[in-house]
Amino acid sequence: MHTVHEILRASAAWVWFPRGSEQEKTELQLVRHPARFGGGVKASQVGSSRNAAEVLDHAIERTRAWGETELTFWTNASDRPDLEDELQRRGARHIDTVTVLARPVEGCPIDVPEDVTAEIVRTPEQFRELDRINVAVWDHQGPLSEQGLRDELEENAESLASGTGGRALARVDGVAVSTGGCTVVDGFVRLWGAATLPEARGRGAYRAVLAERLRLGAEMGARTALVKGRISTSAPILARAGFEPFGEERGYVLTV
Repeated sequence: MHTVHEILRASAAWVWFPRGSEQEKTELQLVRHPARFGGGVKASQVGSSRNAAEVLDHAIERTRAWGETELTFWTNASDRPDLEDELQRRGARHIDTVTVLARPVEGCPIDVPEDVTAEIVRTPEQFRELDRINVAVWDHQGPLSEQGLRDELEENAESLASGTGGRALARVDGVAVSTGGCTVVDGFVRLWGAATLPEARGRGAYRAVLAERLRLGAEMGARTALVKGRISTSAPILARAGFEPFGEERGYVLTV
């Protein structure tokens, strides 16, 4: 597995750029999310010689210039300067905490119930099934348009062909109930976007999606699995699946 330093560096470098987003990297990384994902601006990766108030002022100004009203910031131990106290001072709401977890891709098999199956997503129908799950689970996420579906299929096919990632779908008694994606970068397989329908939780579907993504990551040459698990949901499951904690990241929302 990678070293602790490499794991923390990989965690800090992990940013999601949704299709159709805009981004700016100066004092910190800013990403404007498209309306399908609820809009707003996501901020991370602070690296500046300016003080916390000045860095946050810049992020607020850019958010307003984009015509957005919500700035979401995720802390990281590598931030310089640390913005957490300044965010709290300005009344930002703490919305979530995730644990950074990692484990070797190989070894420590994950137990999956016999009535749960998992598969790699490749077809339009599989994408429609995973989209239904995501819309039901993620707040403010709208369904894919037909063009969006075609774009997702093309992007997914390219990732599978190039060995840089893919998506998994799990079924309980043949019904699609859980999904998640993965991306391979510098020997890490990043596990992201896991979602399970509320009525199917506790049945092993999340574990099936996890196992399938680890299998795909190994096939694509990854040595270490990296994931940011919510402390209230997936983090305990991940710990039982052999993942070790490497710190926390906290999310704050500031209305600007």
